[in-house]
Parts: sequence; structure tokens; C-alpha cells
Amino acid sequence: METMSIALEDLAAKAYLFGFPLVFNLDQVHRYVTTGIGKNPAAPWNRFSHARSLAGPDDTFVTINNDTVYSMAQLDLGAGPVRLEVPDTAGRYYVLQFVSAWTDNFAYVGHRATGTAAATYLLVPPGWQGEPAGETVIHVPTRVASIVGRWAVAGDDDLPAAHALQDVTTLTPIGSAQPEGLPAYDTGLSEALQFFDRLRAWSQAFPPAPRDADTLAGFEPLGLTTIGATPYGIDAELDAALEAGYAKGREMLDGVVASGGGNAIVNGWNLAYHSFDYNLDYFEVGSLDEPAFKIADPERRIVQRAGAALGGLWGNQAFEAAYIATYVDDRGDRLTGERTYTLTLDPPPPVDAFWSLTMYDVPDYYLVDNPIGRYSIGDRTPGIRYEDDGSLVITISHTEPEDERARANWLPAPAGEFRPVLRMYEPTREILDQSYLVPAIVRV
Repeated sequence: METMSIALEDLAAKAYLFGFPLVFNLDQVHRYVTTGIGKNPAAPWNRFSHARSLAGPDDTFVTINNDTVYSMAQLDLGAGPVRLEVPDTAGRYYVLQFVSAWTDNFAYVGHRATGTAAATYLLVPPGWQGEPAGETVIHVPTRVASIVGRWAVAGDDDLPAAHALQDVTTLTPIGSAQPEGLPAYDTGLSEALQFFDRLRAWSQAFPPAPRDADTLAGFEPLGLTTIGATPYGIDAELDAALEAGYAKGREMLDGVVASGGGNAIVNGWNLAYHSFDYNLDYFEVGSLDEPAFKIADPERRIVQRAGAALGGLWGNQAFEAAYIATYVDDRGDRLTGERTYTLTLDPPPPVDAFWSLTMYDVPDYYLVDNPIGRYSIGDRTPGIRYEDDGSLVITISHTEPEDERARANWLPAPAGEFRPVLRMYEPTREILDQSYLVPAIVRV
């Protein structure tokens, strides 16, 4: 009996890692259509929610960026196709990233992918057999999916121009049927059992890619394939195994995020260029179906997908925006606001769009409140001062530097531990092939 319980516990931990992206993602989808998140107000299904200012510490969303204003939409194509219209941005950087219920990035529209001219797209549900009326068709692999839109903003004075573009970016449902929304689950259960009940209900409504169907079927002993009423809160042995597996799975996932998830670690930076390369099945407009952006190992793919969801939900793939993050300084010690650091970029990152270094707290990965209201620093930051040779020395500390030059290039840190993230939008080949590397953050 004990051996059986341990086996169920281990299976539950595996199911946790497998299903975490779906559950965590759809929890955020639900937030967007009910209460909104931070600067993005709530919006119903198939309608954009536009943030009108750059993100700040009140935006409690993991690793949110401070470079762009967001336009978000949660799609529910159970009612049929939806027409998307985008304006001419006259060269301004923007991207509409399409994310499935399982967090697969399956399409991109915008500056890199499709250019900046006005265009119309038809977003269609799985199995759609209709005929487009001149639009470019985007096949959406799950009934519910997300559009994560980002508009580059040079500063507060540039916001009205960005707002005007947001306002003419529209979604129009084809037909009058009402969205179905997310299936209900048992809210009277414990946190762990609610997680598995959501995974059970939502994985049936939004099936994973065919390659993952057998894995999901293998969780039958956990009740995840049970149709109808919840099987939890009934069998004490099963419930205990699920509780233990949930705790074990979460511990494993936290370790994955902290360790870098199997990515290369160079100068303390986790080169997360392939963190979001777990989509092997769905390649629509703007998405690259290339071996360089696919995680071939099936076990690493599942673990990486879970880690990417927790550490940077809705992150872009590196061909759109390359991300690197670090927790440690040049001595291998954890970064903390108790110390002062410098980061010397010589030269700054080579990109076709722009770059930024953003500060996040640990363990939530939220933006950090600070007295000067600066949450990131980059090539568009007003007043930064370069060295005579073109390099840039960034000071990272909790206390404000006394030196005038250091203050100009200061990235404020929290009092405790922190994790900075460097984003490089439309990175050049030198970044992706690692011939350009970012040095370690140096403790002063």
C-alpha cells in the first residue's frame, strides 16, 4: 500500500509539471476577463484591453516589461472566427504574440513578423473549414488563447501616439454566438486538489498537442481523465498522494526556475534564448518552424515549459525578443540590495529594435517600487551617460548613488534579493549565436 502511495505521489508530481502551464496560464486569462491585471483593465472575451501607461510595481504579473504598453485580448473561438485588424504604425515597433492555452507561441504579427502596414487577419478555431474573405487566416490550436500585444513607447510624451494605434487595433467576432468561457471546477477543495481539478477540467476542454495525448492519458490513476463530477475529496489515499505530489512538484519547479531550466549559464546570466521553444506543432504567420527554435528532448521540453510559465509567462521566443536573467554577481553570490554593483555593457547589445535591463524582486518577479520611479534602463532611457568609448556602466543598488554619473545610470534595486532581466528586441545573429555575451554583474 505504501509503495502504491509513493508511486501515485511521484505521478502527481509529474502531472503537476506537465499541467502547470495550462492551469497557471488560464488563471491569468480568467483574471483578465474578470478583474484585469495592473494597467490593463478587465475586458470581455474577444475584445482588447489596453494599458494606457507603462507597467509599474502595482502590476502584479510575473516579469512584466516596462518597455512597452500592453494590448491584451483573451480569445474564445467557441463562438466562431474573430477578425483582427491592425493599423499602419509607420515603422513603430509592435508585436502581437499569439499564445495557446498550453502557452505555445504559435503566431506573431508585427514589426519583425509581418511589417508595420495595415492588415486584416481571420482567427479561426480548431477544425474550422470555412473560406476567408481576403484576410490572412491564423489557425488557433485551442478554443481559448491569448493575444499579448506590445507597443514601443519612447516616454510619456509618446503615449498619445501609442494610444491612437491601440484604439484602431480591433477584434470583431463573426456571428452572434456567445463565448463559452472556462469550464467550472470544484472551489471547495484544498489548493492542491483545486489545482488538479482545474487541470482535469481544462485539459479536457483544451486538449494538448497530439504528441502529449499519451502523457495526459497516463495520469488516469490520478483521476485526470475522469469526465463529469470531480473525483477529489472522496478517496483519502488519492487525495493524500495528490497533496504530496503537488508539494513535490512545486519544489521541483522552483528549483528549475532558480537553476535556469537547463539553459546555458554564462557570466552568471541564464541565456534563456530557448526557454519558450517548446512549441513543436503549431506554426502560423510570423512563427519560425526551424530546428534552432525547438526543444527536441521530450522530458526537458515539459520541464522547460513549466519553468517558462512560472518565471516569465507569455514571454516571446528569442527571434522576437531575447531574454537573459541572473540571480548572482561575479563572485557567484546572490544579488541583494545590501550591496552595490555595476554592469558594464561594452558595447551595448546589438539589436534591430531596442534593449532594456529591468529590475524584479524575488521570489515574485514583480517590478520594484523606488524613489525615482525607474524600473528599467536601456538605450531609450533619457539622460543616460555613455563612456567615451561608447560603453555603458550601469549602477545597481538599493541606495541612491552619490556620484552624478552613477545616478544618471542608476537602476534601483529592492532591499532584499533581486533578479534583473535584460531584454533585447529583435536581436541580431551575434546575440543568438552567443558571439556577443553580457559580462557578469560586478560587486563594488
